[in-house]
Amino acid sequence: MKAVTENIAKQTRFYRNLHKWVAIPLLLFMLLIGVTGLLLGWKKQTSLLPPTQNTTASAATGWISLDSIQHIALNYSSVALGKSSEIDRIDVRPAKGVAKVRFADHFTELQIDGKTGTILSVSHRTSDLIEMIHDGSIVEYLVGTGTDGVKLLYTTLVSIGLILLSISGFWLWYNPKRIRKAKTSAKVQTARTLH
Repeated sequence: MKAVTENIAKQTRFYRNLHKWVAIPLLLFMLLIGVTGLLLGWKKQTSLLPPTQNTTASAATGWISLDSIQHIALNYSSVALGKSSEIDRIDVRPAKGVAKVRFADHFTELQIDGKTGTILSVSHRTSDLIEMIHDGSIVEYLVGTGTDGVKLLYTTLVSIGLILLSISGFWLWYNPKRIRKAKTSAKVQTARTLH
């Protein structure tokens, strides 16, 4: 029985060290991921994501062309905002009659009426910035590499760290239960042999 509990205690010490040496270097990143994940989960309720405007253009028929929407957005970004006009994506919302235009080099979102081409809203997409912090792509955005190398390294290291912490945390919780069970079993067996 003593050999069994010593072996379990040895395993527990190994997992405690693993847990400590993985958790300490990743603490800041895990905290960052937790906070930004919480904010992203609540982005609509906390106004981190601009609300979609409604128009009378409810169906996709009779809309101006995507090329026209793109031209309106490019012109507004470069002239009115004085910012880069490179478009990341155009998100078409037929049920709302709106096209949302997001830019590649800044966090501005334009909402354009699909039938008239009127700019309904100019907003800052804070949720995009938080998402970039969350997945590590903010480094590539700031440096301007245009690759996913840092993001992939960041997510891989943090994910492997979280997996190791989950495994070691389980054994740190479960091994003391195993030791107590082994000791209780040994006491019961000793009591039976004495009677």
